[in-house]
Amino acid sequence: MRIDVFTIFPAMVDGFAAQSLLGKARERGLLDVRTHDLRSVTTDPHRSVDDSPFGGGAGMVLMPEPIFATVEAVDPPRPLFLLGPGGRRFDQPLAHELAGSGGFSLLCGRYEGVDARVRDHLVDDELSVGDYVLAGGEVAAMVVLEAVGRLVPGVMGNDASAADESFADGLLEYPHYTRPAELRGWTVPEVLRSGDHARIARWRRARALQRTLDRRPDLIEARGGLDDADRVLLTEFPPDAGST
Repeated sequence: MRIDVFTIFPAMVDGFAAQSLLGKARERGLLDVRTHDLRSVTTDPHRSVDDSPFGGGAGMVLMPEPIFATVEAVDPPRPLFLLGPGGRRFDQPLAHELAGSGGFSLLCGRYEGVDARVRDHLVDDELSVGDYVLAGGEVAAMVVLEAVGRLVPGVMGNDASAADESFADGLLEYPHYTRPAELRGWTVPEVLRSGDHARIARWRRARALQRTLDRRPDLIEARGGLDDADRVLLTEFPPDAGST
């Protein structure tokens, strides 16, 4: 998969993508992450990419010419997404969709944003990683790279991990435990040490349901509520049977 990122801080994004899971995936040829400096096409001594907004107001705006020129010179994989607060929400289903797309590109905004002609005539869509304001789109690009890159087949050591985690089934993930079995008087739930894999699977499902009910009831509502099988599991493994 090829992912191109357009930014005025390419080293920031490239450094992140060179580490950990993404870095190993790049070394193995599973991910082709390319960063492009929007200043590379500028010709003035200051390598200017921003200017004050027409009509006045605080802050600066990224100019359209460097963005159009850089993107057109690269001819990156489409769609090209502008990262900004006005975009559609980036979530796990969209991460899965992009992981199967073969490639896409990201444009990082800065300052007060980008010239509206970029949004209207260059990019294909806009993505938002949350209802808050960042100084620029680089951190948002890292979020998208991490969320999508790990879902590309072969990137994770065990591809089944992606099917058994938060949001994979519209639920938060169940709690995890590791050694020691007892810590400061807190013990790992007995069911996890039982060796009964069918019972463990039911317990995990019950804990995922309970945790989602407690912390993200909107996700339960989005799934259409609890069904009869869910209610049976919650009765079999009530909250006091283990941590939620």
